[in-house]
Amino acid sequence: MHRLLVLIALCCFATTAPAAPDTYAGPPVQLVQNGCKNLSQAVEQIRRQTKGRIVSAETRTRNGREVHHIKVLTDDGKVKTHKVQGCKRDNGQRA
Repeated sequence: MHRLLVLIALCCFATTAPAAPDTYAGPPVQLVQNGCKNLSQAVEQIRRQTKGRIVSAETRTRNGREVHHIKVLTDDGKVKTHKVQGCKRDNGQRA
């Protein structure tokens, strides 16, 4: 379900520029949030903050918490990965 929402969001914000290869060599940016964000909310937050083109977005679970990994194409042609904390997981269910 999350991937479908991301696909819909990416279609809405897509441009005709080709995606650059993942050339960002630095560490991903960690954005710590107090609230629980789903992938669509995290994508929208990063899109607004960076004003870049969203290249991909996925949710991974680590230590019982979702972490949204969002790749953004910057104006200088580099791809940067941003991480946004999602919801805690409890027995496979959202918190």
